[in-house]
Amino acid sequence: MNYLILGLLYILSGFFMKLSDDAYDENDTLYLAVVFGILCALASGIATVFDVDAAYVFIGILIGNLLAFKIDGIHHVITLVIFILICLICGIPHLNLVILLVTILAALSDEIGHELIYKVTDNKFLILFFEYRFVMKVEIFLLACCGVLSFWTFVFFILFELSYMVADLVLKKD
Repeated sequence: MNYLILGLLYILSGFFMKLSDDAYDENDTLYLAVVFGILCALASGIATVFDVDAAYVFIGILIGNLLAFKIDGIHHVITLVIFILICLICGIPHLNLVILLVTILAALSDEIGHELIYKVTDNKFLILFFEYRFVMKVEIFLLACCGVLSFWTFVFFILFELSYMVADLVLKKD
């Protein structure tokens, strides 16, 4: 897949993921949460079926969030179903289970750490590390440095994270 298109899919996925979450959690607008969730599922699903590295990232995030019990609304369920349907209909690339497990554990660590860090320490570094979910960023960076993932995957993941933060800024502006 063209890197420009793949990068755009990561950006759209992060942006719509945040819009969906906040439409439901902050604004109590189920309709918008579902629409943004569907758009997120389309972007991440298309990236997943066309790029093996994206499959590790997005399937890792999905399973990590499932294990952390973060699928907590109908908008998440609809997003999940659409993502799974895209993967089932189009097929996913062959995945190395060890790499997938490492990515799942990184996503799970980010989610659990984000929720619990304030309860277990006053260490400012650790608080910032988990507040901004750096486990998966570090994991993807290390896998890219070792040649397991493309360095572009790390760049695209950072773009995903930045677009998630931009969506948050856009919502806070209103």
